[in-house]
Amino acid sequence: MKYYKKLLAISIVPQIIFVKWFGSYPDLVEKYYSEGLYPFISKFLRILFGWIPFSIGDLFYTLLVLSVFRYFYLFGKSIRKTPKQFLQHLGLFLSIAYFIFHLFWGMNYYRLPINEKMNFKIEYSKEELVEFTLKMVKYTNLSQNYLTNDTITAVQIPYSTKDIYIKTLESYSRASTIFPFFEYQTPSLKSSLYSTPLTYMGYGGYLNPFTNEAQVNAIAPKLRLPSISGHEVGHQIGYSSESATNFIGMLVTFSNKDLYFKYASLSHILAYCLSDLKNRDEEAFQIIFAQLSPGVKNNYQELNDFWAQYENPTEPIFKSVFNTFLKANNQERGIESYNAVVGLLVNFDSDFWYTYFWQDLNLQN
Repeated sequence: MKYYKKLLAISIVPQIIFVKWFGSYPDLVEKYYSEGLYPFISKFLRILFGWIPFSIGDLFYTLLVLSVFRYFYLFGKSIRKTPKQFLQHLGLFLSIAYFIFHLFWGMNYYRLPINEKMNFKIEYSKEELVEFTLKMVKYTNLSQNYLTNDTITAVQIPYSTKDIYIKTLESYSRASTIFPFFEYQTPSLKSSLYSTPLTYMGYGGYLNPFTNEAQVNAIAPKLRLPSISGHEVGHQIGYSSESATNFIGMLVTFSNKDLYFKYASLSHILAYCLSDLKNRDEEAFQIIFAQLSPGVKNNYQELNDFWAQYENPTEPIFKSVFNTFLKANNQERGIESYNAVVGLLVNFDSDFWYTYFWQDLNLQN
């Protein structure tokens, strides 16, 4: 038995070699894992856990942490006496976790980039960014004015968290008629039991790779919940890249006929574009920002005020750990990959934003 434990523990080495080798062929990963094996695993896990109203994944992590504390409590003294045994146990745990993680979800980090799948580039000039940002300013201002009947009042999303989840499923249903690979069935979209800790860490949610539950930070501002929910489901349907799931979350949310969802998406898209523009050209940013209606600015101020309440010294530590995790999983830009969504948004079919904005606005009239 000890021999098999040792063998299993050291199996992490060939596992890592295989993942890196297989991951160097994104076409194969796309065909045989992301579009082959993964959809079956994902659907099975969603059938298994999706019907349960609370997060099994959060409970799993809780038990895991308690088990680690229990282990050190029971075997703390023996660890110092027999460190080899501890290292074997650690290697065994890491080997099993590494295998399950990549089998259940992690290989998606190595699939084809979504822009290649949808056949568009990601490079863009400052001029292209300015043009797209101005378009988003126009649509965001129009949406704010339509929803509030003035230019001053901040938009308030009138739905409960549960309603937002239901509407997110509607968003995916409509988006999949345009983009078939966004099809989403057997939902498993839940509020995280650890929403408050997630807020202190600065996160809107996460996908549990072991249970395939899309976990949402339910106390995040409701203006962000539609695109956050869309983002986490984007992970669930097989996209690990944060820029890809940001793009999917905003695209899918915008696809919803509901104008509150459209505004949530547009204001989020615009926020990323303005941030990118500010880093590139402060003067151009100030000129465009001045064109925002006061109501949109009030929404942004509300968001800033919310997150400011939860600023704390540990947030940079958690983000640094996550940054390292992303870089170790084929995301070269680490946590900055969230902002890489701008390249996807700017280069995506411009007719889509125009058609589905005016079409759905007319349906409301």
